[in-house]
Amino acid sequence: MKLWRSVTTVLLVAATIVAPASAAHAAVTDAELAYRWAPVHYQDTASTYRADYLAPVDYDGEWNTRNNWNNLDAFASGLVGTVYYSVVETGTHWFIVYAYYHARDYKTFFPHENDMEGLLLTVRKDGGTGTLEAMVTLAHDNFYSYVPTGGTYTSGRENIDGTVLMQSFDGAAHPTTSQESKGHGCYNWSGGSFPGGDGVVYYPSRTAGAVPSGPNDRNARYRLVDIFGPGGPWERRNSNPPYASWGAFAGDDWQPNAAHAPWAWDDLNDGSDLQAGVIASDPAYLVSRYYTNLGAFSLAYTRNQYRG
Repeated sequence: MKLWRSVTTVLLVAATIVAPASAAHAAVTDAELAYRWAPVHYQDTASTYRADYLAPVDYDGEWNTRNNWNNLDAFASGLVGTVYYSVVETGTHWFIVYAYYHARDYKTFFPHENDMEGLLLTVRKDGGTGTLEAMVTLAHDNFYSYVPTGGTYTSGRENIDGTVLMQSFDGAAHPTTSQESKGHGCYNWSGGSFPGGDGVVYYPSRTAGAVPSGPNDRNARYRLVDIFGPGGPWERRNSNPPYASWGAFAGDDWQPNAAHAPWAWDDLNDGSDLQAGVIASDPAYLVSRYYTNLGAFSLAYTRNQYRG
């Protein structure tokens, strides 16, 4: 009887030791990372507000991006809140791109069919879902750099443009972003009110997004879609449409082929070594140039589907 109890005790102790070790080494998935750091997004809206709703590229049921301007009203039910994401990884960091798509860029000067702007987050690996260290956003062929309160990064080649405002959602602090109406330039959200008083506040969903209830919906939802997923933007990268050339969406209203996917996003004046697309394909290098005081920071990728 004593022997049986001793053996049972040993087995229970062994199980207690092994189980936490297995859990501790469970790798966090890209979907989990994307949701953990998904921004609370403040989208300004204007009179033709449907063009300011976040949407999937194929909101009208197909990938012909040359009719996305004209199909907007007929396929309004397809304007389901959607944000595309990708994750690449080095030994020290995850780099997460979030891309916001709109069917029309309808600003006064140089409007065009299709629009995709967004951001890059730099997240230090810490054994869990990481620690946010920096954010770079895209607005009209310019990148803007931000750090969270208490962050260690300082200005490098580019000056830091502001602070990442964090907002509690689903038990965690999420970064916040904003986009203009009409032209959809993406920046940090600095708090306060929408410029015209109306706007949509999007929160991430683990499951489905939804069409906002109107131009002043303060509790809308967006779904997260992996850029690298089957049938998605990256898998279609060599197809015309949705692309007229590398990373340029095919569009024939106003300026042709003027919107770009993340692997073609560019800041036009940040240096010849930072070519179009590096914000997605080589984000570690971009961050190492934009900021200083990085601490331990690897440039070697352990996973990067943009680079094959």
